[in-house]
Amino acid sequence: MPRTDQAPPALTSAAAELPATLLASPVWTDEMVAASGIPLVDVPFVTVGGGMGSFAMIDVLRIAGVPADRVKVLTVLSKPWENYAYLTGVSQLPPHFRIRSDASSMPDNLWGFPSYATLRAFRARNVKEFIAPLWNVLTENVLTDYWTPLAGEVFAGLQREADRVGYWDSVAKGQARLVRRRAGGGYFTLLTTQGAHKQRILYRSQHVHLAVGYPSIRFLPEMQEFRQRYGNTGRFVNAYEPHEQAYLDVVRRGGGTVVVRGGGIAASAVLHRLLNDQEKYGTQTRIIHLLRTYVDGPQGSSPFKRRRGGHGFAHQGFNWPKAAWGGQLKVRLEKLEGEQRREMWDLMKGSTTPWRKGWQRQLARARADGSYRAVGGTVERVEPAGEGLGVLYRDNDTGSVRRLDADYLIDATGLVGELKDHRLLNDLVEVGGAARNLWGRLDVTPGFEVQSCRSGEGRLFAAGAATEGAYYAPADSLLGLQYAALRAADQLADLGFCERIGTGRSISQWFRWMRNVAP
Repeated sequence: MPRTDQAPPALTSAAAELPATLLASPVWTDEMVAASGIPLVDVPFVTVGGGMGSFAMIDVLRIAGVPADRVKVLTVLSKPWENYAYLTGVSQLPPHFRIRSDASSMPDNLWGFPSYATLRAFRARNVKEFIAPLWNVLTENVLTDYWTPLAGEVFAGLQREADRVGYWDSVAKGQARLVRRRAGGGYFTLLTTQGAHKQRILYRSQHVHLAVGYPSIRFLPEMQEFRQRYGNTGRFVNAYEPHEQAYLDVVRRGGGTVVVRGGGIAASAVLHRLLNDQEKYGTQTRIIHLLRTYVDGPQGSSPFKRRRGGHGFAHQGFNWPKAAWGGQLKVRLEKLEGEQRREMWDLMKGSTTPWRKGWQRQLARARADGSYRAVGGTVERVEPAGEGLGVLYRDNDTGSVRRLDADYLIDATGLVGELKDHRLLNDLVEVGGAARNLWGRLDVTPGFEVQSCRSGEGRLFAAGAATEGAYYAPADSLLGLQYAALRAADQLADLGFCERIGTGRSISQWFRWMRNVAP
């Protein structure tokens, strides 16, 4: 494929309109594109999204010897961690809080060594600070909790690595709208530029990588109905949208009743914030934790397939069993197809939260003084009640509908990965011919290729939430995004696009990483 190193050609308003013939066709020819008048830029590799998945892909390719000018990142984001920082921040995990990630799961360090814990020890100001993180990782989950990094540590590492590999030189700002196969091999990706005068531009590439993250926040039917009927009152909020006013109002009033829904890490962070405010400001806050599945003991069918559980929570150090990242569960899942793979996914998935000693003591105190109570039930309807809310839920034990009067309802039931909610992914399925898996997500190979969209020697890869149900369960984790990038790079190496990251290259590149020298 021809390569151009010059800047994109000037855009005109006439080129901003996309012909209907292009919209309806799953395969475009160079002649069709030329006739459209849309400016065209050639680059061998395009990644769409610009978040953590795109960053991992660019990082791996740079380490594999691909020059920065041979890759392009199509994104509306200013930084790869922008969305991640936003979501963790609004869900009460700001930069100085621990995230749910392993010490060696480092999106800025392909080798995972030195780990976040080791780096923390190297920055210690005294002997105690040096020993603490190292002792923690040596004894984690036996004598101590799992060691996890602060969100801010992750962001700082990403900034350093982005600077090192020249990530910023590969960025093209704008919204990627669709991907089409190119007759003869390769792909076209349509980008709408940013600014007051939005324009369209086409990127012609041999390979495309999709890492678009979550299409939207999960607004469950009860919330949609409430907001359609009563508007957004700020009383019924989602944990993944800005809702700081809820906490500030409870503190200002000296207390109130807050219903929290969900059993995962976001719900735990919301509870932690409410309990911290209660202890810090002395508020008389009543917290009612509503769980669709109330866990009252260990989960699992055998001692070898069991999670800790109790008081409503299912506990697990990370969002997937550790063996799903690189152990026996990973190996087994890669060999399963169809319903057998679905059964394995169902066995491993579910809302869980880490067991952390300090947080458990905090919850125990709140249970004892009556300020916190967990109940099992499903929300049926939410309606205004004076200045607050009436939350009607169906009790798990009795089946009867009960009512809770609350000042706020904070929904922390997660994010949504439905393809239909993302314009590009939905178009890729409906027009581009991408196949779905049993979960309705993109059907990818163990190497994360969307094989149904293969175009000659060109390859289309996908990573992250859009691949849920794939051969690798933790695909939407920091380590999972790196794993997907490595698998894609191996296939690209077979096609001659990049070097294979073997022992020699890996060692030499690690030394360059340690010295903060460009690949």
